[in-house]
Amino acid sequence: MTAKRGKKAPETEKATQPASKGATPKKAVAKKVSASATKEAVREKVASQKVGVAQPAPSAAKTHETPAQSRKRTPGKPGADGQNPFRTTMRRSRAPEPATMVIFGVTGDLSRRKLLPAIFGLWQDGLLGSAFNIVGVGRQEMTDDQFKDYAIKALQDSKETDAIQPGSLEKFRELLYYEFGEFGGDDVYNLVGKELDRAEQAHGGRKNALFYLSTPPSLFEPISNGLGRLGLSGQSEGWRRLVIEKPFGRDLDSARELNAAIHATWDESQVYRIDHYLGKETVQNLMAIRFGNAIFEPLWNRGYVDHVQITAAEDLGLEGRAGYYEEAGIVRDMLQNHLMQLFALTAMEAPAAFDADAIRDEKTKVLRAVKPIPLGRVKEVAVRGQYGAGSMDGVKVPGYREEPGVGEGSRTPTYVAVKLEIDNWRWQGVPFFLRTGKRLPKKVTEIAVVFKRAPLGIFPGGLERNVLAFRIQPDEGVSLKFSSKSPGQEMVLREVVMDFRYDAFGAQLESPYSRLLLDALIGDATLFPREDEVDHAWQIVSGILEAWDVRPGKGQTPDFPNYAAGTWGPEEAEELIGEGRRWRRL
Repeated sequence: MTAKRGKKAPETEKATQPASKGATPKKAVAKKVSASATKEAVREKVASQKVGVAQPAPSAAKTHETPAQSRKRTPGKPGADGQNPFRTTMRRSRAPEPATMVIFGVTGDLSRRKLLPAIFGLWQDGLLGSAFNIVGVGRQEMTDDQFKDYAIKALQDSKETDAIQPGSLEKFRELLYYEFGEFGGDDVYNLVGKELDRAEQAHGGRKNALFYLSTPPSLFEPISNGLGRLGLSGQSEGWRRLVIEKPFGRDLDSARELNAAIHATWDESQVYRIDHYLGKETVQNLMAIRFGNAIFEPLWNRGYVDHVQITAAEDLGLEGRAGYYEEAGIVRDMLQNHLMQLFALTAMEAPAAFDADAIRDEKTKVLRAVKPIPLGRVKEVAVRGQYGAGSMDGVKVPGYREEPGVGEGSRTPTYVAVKLEIDNWRWQGVPFFLRTGKRLPKKVTEIAVVFKRAPLGIFPGGLERNVLAFRIQPDEGVSLKFSSKSPGQEMVLREVVMDFRYDAFGAQLESPYSRLLLDALIGDATLFPREDEVDHAWQIVSGILEAWDVRPGKGQTPDFPNYAAGTWGPEEAEELIGEGRRWRRL
């Protein structure tokens, strides 16, 4: 289909004015009003003028929330001025330059549920500055006004949208534009180029652009090439960055081919491979707790740590994603990206500096040091599973093979547990156990550092191991489990827990996409996996994929299903973790 330009409202100077300018003050009216009414009017007027600039958000009393949003938000105690006292510490010290964000696949599920709410939250909090706009690009024919309606409806319906300030949606609507066409031709990229020209004229700045590929992986290469053909990857008129969603390749070979294709047009410094797990507060806090406190780092090694468990459990089934999941499976969907990133952050050495290159260098070193998993070792270090029928919270749910869109006799795993060993000085002999699966009893992601038992059991009843646990979701926080004497005449020890929860800061956590999008706009690549990280992660799981992708007749057909929905996975996983250890029941 030939790209066509949708009808747009006249692009007058007024329509493209930054949201921070506000309305022209009206002349005072000679009318006697009460002091309280005057103050209230001033507050409302000031609040309306602050949208789009780096100013504190209005207090909760000045927001519109749906019942779902009201239940979701847990604001802390306000300060004397009605503002969150911790909010100033959460703000960025610098804002991005004027820029245009171009979202390919803007009408897709990810954009509707995550990206648009995240961008709106950043803009409403004044973190994007006034000279910012969004160009949605899709293959669906749509006018600007139709896209604006679509985006505003998505924000109103989303559970991810922050409390909406009066007038914000109307002003945000002015930042939205749309273009459509086929991604294999040049027409749609020509239209995107004209949008960047329009933004430059409206904002008086350079043609900075962040291109976000919120599309199926099959379109990554065509879009990257299309932008390159039209010169939109060049940085002579402003910076250009490319954000790519997972999965980055299907296996090692395809990942390398995709990297080669992208690098034909884009420099590695321009490529931002996004993994939303790295935007979660507790993941970042892992480095802060470890390297910012003298009491933890001396114990973070083979002398004191018995093993490490990293769990990413999901209670949901396919939720209509059978087409994708039948192709990907649990290894490609979760293990190769999310869990490998958590593993690398947990096991890395202290970086020489807190910057992108230093941190990513240390993560890559860890991944390189992982003991390879050839075909012959897969049975020793990896367990796969597929859920059958069961019950979740007392409600019966179907097995994987009974889900809509799943082929009869499907061999796609929905659970994986793997044992990784690191050949370096710090971690020699310390196993890292990674597990993830669908239809497990609850949704929870956790990193647990399990320490060795005390060397001498002088107390009756024995001792449990100390555990330092990082809860990534839900109820983000950190806990330390240790033994203490129970009150009474006897010397009886019991486990107690010191618990830190993020709600102690009295502030709602920003969404991972908000953090990562702002980093990409600023140009901070710390939380984005680098090419060599992705390559080494694929190398680690290649043996597992090769062994499990063998077609029936060439290898042993797995005995699926092998765990019931609502349980913690197959029994073989208990054997994997070994005698004297057990998986944490979360």
